[in-house]
Amino acid sequence: MPEMGSKEGILRILLVAYDNDSYIHYFPLGLAYVASKLESEGHEVNIYRQDMYHLPESHLAQKLKAKSYDVVGVGMCAGYYQYAKLLKIAEVVRDSDAELWLGGHLVTPDRSYFKEKTGATYICEGEYDYSENVDDIAYPAWDLFDIDYYSLMRHPCAENRDRCFPVLSGRGCPFRCNFCYRMVEGYRPRSIASIKEEVEILTKDYHINYIIFADELLMVNAERPIEIAEMLKPFGIKWKCDGRLNFAKPKILKAMKDSGCVFINYGIESVDDQVLANMNKKLNYNQIVKGIEATLEAGISPGLNIIWGNIGDTLDSLWRGVDFLAKYDNHAQLRTIRPVTPYPGCDLYYYAIEEGLLSGIDDFYQKHINSDLASVQFTNLSDEDFHSHLREANSILINRYLKEKGREYYRDLLALYKDRNTTFRGFRQS
Repeated sequence: MPEMGSKEGILRILLVAYDNDSYIHYFPLGLAYVASKLESEGHEVNIYRQDMYHLPESHLAQKLKAKSYDVVGVGMCAGYYQYAKLLKIAEVVRDSDAELWLGGHLVTPDRSYFKEKTGATYICEGEYDYSENVDDIAYPAWDLFDIDYYSLMRHPCAENRDRCFPVLSGRGCPFRCNFCYRMVEGYRPRSIASIKEEVEILTKDYHINYIIFADELLMVNAERPIEIAEMLKPFGIKWKCDGRLNFAKPKILKAMKDSGCVFINYGIESVDDQVLANMNKKLNYNQIVKGIEATLEAGISPGLNIIWGNIGDTLDSLWRGVDFLAKYDNHAQLRTIRPVTPYPGCDLYYYAIEEGLLSGIDDFYQKHINSDLASVQFTNLSDEDFHSHLREANSILINRYLKEKGREYYRDLLALYKDRNTTFRGFRQS
């Protein structure tokens, strides 16, 4: 960390929980870990809750004029919205006496670019609280945040009474897909005892009853999900995680279901074996089908993520994806197919540069204007035809989702008036 700040060596730091225009925001877990680390070093840490109150940057400018800070810290994931938001925040900080410190997936791939673009004094590459042994990393600074607000965010299979909150059971991922822009190589799991202690605090002190495992991947092998499931079972709570379909076996899924797992988010990405190989997905179509069918059979809702436009993608791979979703989607969420995005730092980004599709990071952010529009796509189609076919595919998926929701309302209608279902609570939007 740079040596700067007050004469006692204690920095006055304002960490910005930025507004991403969500109704209720996902808890800024990374920011909370950074806050905990900074506090452990003796610094004065405050959280600017732009997210919770949807505050404009002009409000931040007033706050920086009203109170003197040594540092304003911002961490963001990559994305067109985050890029534009960071530039607005940076402009405000440049007009203050504070230094701007940055971190996260957005700025890590090209620190010199973002220093020049934002005027930042310091950019952290990777994890600011990095430790080879993740059990040595202090818990997030929950006390600096309004947990009651963040726990209201809805997640798949959550009920009105559920209070949802994220936990990291490990850091990193043992796999490397070509579109992934992870900052740190490898996988470092937390001990089961450490995770259990954190869950105990969250359930007891904050009344959390739905744990969102925010790991890049929890199902890293056949043993890990069973160990976590056995630890969670006595709590009697719900939980969800990200999984891999080659580990979605009946024995594992039963243990997860029995311990309260209600949703597993799967990065399927494609149902074409050649495209999967091009992605370095380490997965094939047969494994995908067997894993999804086993998940549904176990009574766990699967999140089905499919992207299109990667190396080797064709119209056939798009429509195979549509057919797959039509067959296996249980409509717990509205699922559409999105274009692949070669975010700076991932293998696909450097491939795009080699192929002359991108000239660099500035060119990427000129082209990446929306996550549902292709910034760069790797098919043989023109961008106009690419988006035309994607529109057609997603119109089918959206119509199927709406029809299924309509059928659910109609089933409720019959149960209400024909069977006199007294548990019915009204035709409310879920």
